[in-house]
Amino acid sequence: MSNAFDLKDPLKRRYRRFGTALACLVYAFMLVPSLIVIPVSFGTQHEVRFPPREFSFELYQIFFSSAAWTGPLLQSLKIACLTTLLALATAVPAAYGIVRHDFPGKKAITLLLMSPLVIPAIVMALGLYLYFSYIRLTGSTLALVLGHTIYVTPFVIVMVAAGVQKLDPNLEFGATLMGAGRYRMFATVVLPQLMPSILAGGLFAFLISFDEVVISWFLVSATTTTLPVKMYSSIQWEISPVIAAVSTMLTVLSFVVCMLTAALQRSGTPGQ
Repeated sequence: MSNAFDLKDPLKRRYRRFGTALACLVYAFMLVPSLIVIPVSFGTQHEVRFPPREFSFELYQIFFSSAAWTGPLLQSLKIACLTTLLALATAVPAAYGIVRHDFPGKKAITLLLMSPLVIPAIVMALGLYLYFSYIRLTGSTLALVLGHTIYVTPFVIVMVAAGVQKLDPNLEFGATLMGAGRYRMFATVVLPQLMPSILAGGLFAFLISFDEVVISWFLVSATTTTLPVKMYSSIQWEISPVIAAVSTMLTVLSFVVCMLTAALQRSGTPGQ
């Protein structure tokens, strides 16, 4: 028996090492295209080359000094901030109600709220375009905010619902016994404990909205163009080296937001 176990242990270690090496290769294959853009962004405006012939901040200077780029950047920031606030205002009470309460039509409402997760973005974008065109709202900032909110809210609901499931219901029951009303109990007992999940969901909603291009492409106008749409248009009609600088900044933003989200979720986990 001991010989059999001795043979299995080296075999398990080999499979584990092989699996680890394979996973590293797959991750490297996925990350290398994004990482190559970073050194390219420190080249010059005359060519897109890897590695650059000379390193400079010329592309970043062009980006921040050109209204053609800073305008879409500010528009994306405005839409992402408004979308985040509206998504949180919708997702937090929805997630709490879904987790804590049973009511008629709960499954149907849950499916309706989560439907954007299973509907292809292109289908949702076309539907939003047709609807907003009918009510003459296409091309406005409001249409973009509403479209992005519909798209990101399910993601926030999932993250906040996971935080609600970790809460101790006895604390809520105790606050109710002490005379706290439903809204006061929610504001003083539930929200403080949910804050890490709310912040994580808000950061995730901001990132998704800021990077969204498909829905934005259908809903923007010449005066409401977002940064991802501007990037897509630049790639379609011209190849500007400035796109490398924009891509690098978006990569850094995504990395920072993901790290903050992971840290907030960890801090909201009991025992951490």
